[in-house]
Amino acid sequence: MKKRLTLLGSTGSIGESTLDVVARHPDRFSVYALTAHRNGDKLVAQCLRFQPEVAVVGDAETAARVAAQLRDAGCKTEVAYGPQALVDVSKSAQCDTVVAAIVGAAGLAPTLAAARAGKRILLANKEALVMSGAIFMDAVRDHHATLLPVDSEHNAIFQCLPSEASAHGGVSKIILTASGGPFRTREPSTLVDVTPDEACKHPNWVMGRKISVDSATMMNKGLEVIEAHWLFGLPGERIEVLIHPQSVIHSLVSYVDGSVLAQLGNPDMRTPIAHALAFPERVDSGVAQLDLVQVASLSFEKPDYARFPCLALAMKALAEGGVASAALNAANEVAVDAFLSRKIGFMAIAQTVDAVLNALPNRTPSGLDDVLEADAAARRAATVFIESHLAGARRMDRTVQ
Repeated sequence: MKKRLTLLGSTGSIGESTLDVVARHPDRFSVYALTAHRNGDKLVAQCLRFQPEVAVVGDAETAARVAAQLRDAGCKTEVAYGPQALVDVSKSAQCDTVVAAIVGAAGLAPTLAAARAGKRILLANKEALVMSGAIFMDAVRDHHATLLPVDSEHNAIFQCLPSEASAHGGVSKIILTASGGPFRTREPSTLVDVTPDEACKHPNWVMGRKISVDSATMMNKGLEVIEAHWLFGLPGERIEVLIHPQSVIHSLVSYVDGSVLAQLGNPDMRTPIAHALAFPERVDSGVAQLDLVQVASLSFEKPDYARFPCLALAMKALAEGGVASAALNAANEVAVDAFLSRKIGFMAIAQTVDAVLNALPNRTPSGLDDVLEADAAARRAATVFIESHLAGARRMDRTVQ
């Protein structure tokens, strides 16, 4: 029986990779809904190829344009827009599998709706766990949803854990690998003047601009540590990060008997996506087999927190608990957007996040409203800090002149 998919964030890199795998197995998968924010042209092309019943976009203007293009092409896909439409396609009885690939806090509500509807969830959206880990995992358990990680690191850990035992059974620690991004060997003092294009030039992976910047700061890895805590039930002190420039070993699990299991593969997101889509079976992902002779050598190093302060901030937020992780994520989203808009420098991203974490009170959330309130407060605080930072820079420029 075919799995019917709702793909949240179909025009991003994860969405495109998912559709590539789906296209290879039309006997196994069909598409019920595709969603994008404002990338209407790409969404139209996807709808014409995969013929979903529903397409969802972010606003009415984009919806009208997409609907007109589809109608002119003879495509019968219904077009909807807005946050509630995302929730509706995520919990619809017409789909059984939801691929959660929306970047940022916007993906939280529809992913949580999928959990509460008992769906099979392929999770690529970090914010569902970073912002509301306990709430989300409770929803998965209480509504008998199935949660399968798509991030290459968490999928690797999932593959290396024993299926017949809990994550705690015989596990000493889990080890997340990181490429180190484009600035792995740069002196921290030289990072002040890097440009958005430099930060987005990842050495191994093809990703969107926001997640590419997160990789360059290693905030991405810090968020993955928080995710791993919730996914696998281990405390932060039993989750380690190692820099592995080749991106061949995607993560490892260390056992109490001295064994270490690792998952290896070429750096291509279609591998973990295909694993999660077909689980517990395996299907062709379109990724070339790994040639270890060609790889030749694998290297590892400890992360330098002076070069990657965002990683340390994420560890701090996990240790503090409460809504600290939600504040961390929100402040980072605002800061990365400001950096990509060339309003602030690269190193100001970590400065903004640190300032917000220090400024806002922490508390244990009693529900999703508390999480969203913390998210909003952190965004306001980050915006104020950035404006103050910019004002200070302008005053300094006038003094120098």
